[in-house]
Amino acid sequence: MLLGNVKKAVVRAAKDAEAMGLCKHRSGNFSALDRTTGLICLTPSGVDRRGMDESDIVVMDMMGRVVEAKEGRVPSSEYMMHIAAYETRPDVVAVAHTHSPYALVMAVMRKTIPPVMAEMMHLNLRAGHIPVTNYAKAGTKMLAESVESPLIISDAVLIANHGVLTVDDESVDEALLKAAYVEEAAMVYYRVLLIGEDVPEIPIDDI
Repeated sequence: MLLGNVKKAVVRAAKDAEAMGLCKHRSGNFSALDRTTGLICLTPSGVDRRGMDESDIVVMDMMGRVVEAKEGRVPSSEYMMHIAAYETRPDVVAVAHTHSPYALVMAVMRKTIPPVMAEMMHLNLRAGHIPVTNYAKAGTKMLAESVESPLIISDAVLIANHGVLTVDDESVDEALLKAAYVEEAAMVYYRVLLIGEDVPEIPIDDI
């Protein structure tokens, strides 16, 4: 079995996302890039994370060709988005895609999230906010292309009407942590907006 330790890390992140409430009903997907081989370990399509193990993880190359997969397992339908993230950001080695509820509200509203809490400093918000993509149909090349420009200015992106994409240059666990920060920031921002007052923002230099 190829890249066993990398696969275990991807499975762990996928299960942790379920436990944290960042993904439900088999939504979302996770991957890690092995720098030595240039291969991607990606969660499969339509598999319940609660029973997933490393044998379920699909290995593919940067061209989208499957290198290793258990019988009956195919890569997530969002594999092109993962490849686009790695191509756009050669520094990153992990991608997390979640469907957390508050962040999804912001993504549906196409509303960027301003710097409202200190933890957002971990998201590398070069423009000072969490950006939102243009709308594109799930699983398409157009969706993959939609994340490219936002990823240049941020490690976290809201995917219009879809969810969250985060990247990290160390591990898939850190990419997942960034997705958790996005959800927390979205929840805080949502509740502040309900109060109906101006939103006090952290100075961009502080994040």
